[in-house]
Amino acid sequence: MSWRKALGLSSPKTSPIVNVFRSDRRPASPAAYRMDLCAGTDFPLGPKDEGLVAGVIPGGRCPMQRVVGNTDNLEPAALYLYRNWLPVSREEVRDFPLYCQRIALFPNVPEHETIAELFLPLK
Repeated sequence: MSWRKALGLSSPKTSPIVNVFRSDRRPASPAAYRMDLCAGTDFPLGPKDEGLVAGVIPGGRCPMQRVVGNTDNLEPAALYLYRNWLPVSREEVRDFPLYCQRIALFPNVPEHETIAELFLPLK
């Protein structure tokens, strides 16, 4: 977050802000929990950016589930995509995890105006 702020990328209006969910929300071991915190940028990473890794979210088809209001718990929206939408769609998930783009973040907007969009990558 400090890196984003230092480069003026602290708002979804200036840079896409994305979370990539690489593990279950509640893995058997808390140490196994993995989530990438991402900021879209054209700036190259340098030596002072230790701990940061450049990456790309691959393009492709994804259904999207929008969550407005409190976005602290996105599990119900994710479960809807996996349990309700996916079986009916007859689609298959791609080899990339569920991810979320933050459209409007607290404290930039009041909590009831926060917006997150969940994307489920498809083959």
